[in-house]
Amino acid sequence: MSDRVLIVDDHESFRRLASRVLLASGFSVVGEAVDAASALRETAALLPDIVLLDVMLPDRSGFEVARELAIGPHPPRVVLTSSRNRSDFGAGFEWPGGCDFVPKHELSGASLRGLLGER
Repeated sequence: MSDRVLIVDDHESFRRLASRVLLASGFSVVGEAVDAASALRETAALLPDIVLLDVMLPDRSGFEVARELAIGPHPPRVVLTSSRNRSDFGAGFEWPGGCDFVPKHELSGASLRGLLGER
């Protein structure tokens, strides 16, 4: 059984690219969302295993969304993504607990599986 992924990003071109990359790597893309409100709604409706979540959303930060998803009844694994590198956020930056991070330019099935650990 493949991991079920919800892709959250306000740029359609990235959502399409991420979907193609993940589908080709054996993931099941169950939905897409364009902002924090739709991310929370779609997560509750679709119950994905993984939420690939952009750090910069138009209505709220991805960090806030990640924290809210973590307290839900069926919390998914959250992988934050950005066009910036992790180091760009600063050495002392506190990532939401339990979240992983992959820069958009490094997204691949292998990189996502590496973060999540083979299951």
